[in-house]
Amino acid sequence: MLDASPPQLRALRREIQMVYQDPYSSLNPRIRIGSAVAEPAVVHAIVGRDGAEDYAAELLEKVGIRRESMRRMPHEFSGGQRQRIAIARSLAVQPKLLIADEAVSALDVSIQAQLLGLLEELRRELGLTMVFIAHQLAVISRLADRVAIMYLGKVVETGPTAELFADPRHPYTQALLEAHPRIDGTRIRKPVVRTETPSAYSIPSGCRFHPRCPLAEDRCRQVEPPATLVSSAASGHYSACHVLAPASDGQTLAGGGVPSDE
Repeated sequence: MLDASPPQLRALRREIQMVYQDPYSSLNPRIRIGSAVAEPAVVHAIVGRDGAEDYAAELLEKVGIRRESMRRMPHEFSGGQRQRIAIARSLAVQPKLLIADEAVSALDVSIQAQLLGLLEELRRELGLTMVFIAHQLAVISRLADRVAIMYLGKVVETGPTAELFADPRHPYTQALLEAHPRIDGTRIRKPVVRTETPSAYSIPSGCRFHPRCPLAEDRCRQVEPPATLVSSAASGHYSACHVLAPASDGQTLAGGGVPSDE
């Protein structure tokens, strides 16, 4: 991608779109929402200017915004409505991949549920591939088919969501799940991590989680663990941990990286 030519970058921008975290700053406050949604489609020649208004209206209605609202300004909408408009705008160029970066974290819980339902519906209807970035485990468990757990910029465990949540094989994943409240407000156990997160400017040697890990051994402080297959090859459940991820068949990835750590 770094070596892509301008025409290649233009094509990539159409294929990959983002929905950002803050619905209050992701829309131009000086542009009416109908124009904001239509503009990307016109720029990428998906629709002509004569059909842009109807095209934008159809997209807005798909995300739950009425056609009559097209001439209103962003400040006239709530946060949840603005995020719906942002989703419509990202879909205007008919992308293959939608990246949602903390797309519901700034919203109330009830609004979050509505937006997640909308994203699930759009994914099924449009055949979208989605990368959903979030800190909220409840959001991940509802929306994702696969999950990748990152710590200090590195994916330390990845696998099918149900399997990873049921059998976490990295201490950091375990700590995240143990700290996650149940519906009744209780927790499974107290979090096992200790100390504060190290600076991202000074990554620890070996396993970067070892200063906070209660299971750390000498090798954890010296050697970065490879990504190891911890279940069937078909499921693709990998963990980068010397202690909790000994592979039954000894299978590791070349270079030690977890598959989704690109």
